[in-house]
Amino acid sequence: MDTAVVARDLAKHYTMGASLVRALDGVSFAVGRGEFVGLLGTSGSGKSTLLNLIAGLDHPTGGALDVFGQSLAGMTRDQLSVHRRRNVGMIFQAFNLIPAMTAEENVALAMMFAGVPRAERERRAAELLAEVGLGARRTHRPRELSGGEQQRVSIARALANGPEMLLADEPTGNLDSRTARDILGLLQSLNRDAGKTVILVTHDPALARSCVQRSLTLRDGQIVDEVSS
Repeated sequence: MDTAVVARDLAKHYTMGASLVRALDGVSFAVGRGEFVGLLGTSGSGKSTLLNLIAGLDHPTGGALDVFGQSLAGMTRDQLSVHRRRNVGMIFQAFNLIPAMTAEENVALAMMFAGVPRAERERRAAELLAEVGLGARRTHRPRELSGGEQQRVSIARALANGPEMLLADEPTGNLDSRTARDILGLLQSLNRDAGKTVILVTHDPALARSCVQRSLTLRDGQIVDEVSS
């Protein structure tokens, strides 16, 4: 299998007061390129911690983690920043859009940090917004958009620098059921038609089963179940 992610005995421990919290406690798994995988579990099970490690937003305290053949464990802060910019696109439950910016400006901002020239940023942002169904809403600010539209903007932003993998942390958590299905359908099409590797964090098993190819269930920082759809 051509792999996107390989974890071996991956651990993330931290202290809270006098207690040791084992957020991840010896997790091993692999995700193939072009696969759509769900990470399931209740709050505190370790799924968001795992996503943050894959994104390079945090460092493991033990084990090994390779993403697209590169070990993240020994990377510097600058190298992890490049990893996030080039390899992964993050989609969050809270959208995390900048209120004062238009949809197009929010998407273009991600490319500005990557050094893309302004004309190319604007062209690419307009193109991506059209791809997610918001070509007519590109000059609107977040407060002028519905929750589903804001999440589509955040997906366009996640795609801005052409990452091979999308990491979605409860992307439908703030959406009604119909809009949630639309967003999951968009992620499915990006996986199926554009070949994006997608890792979806959700607490809803039924939601995951509706779209993922394989699901991993975490409990107390360990993988306790694996199901192929």
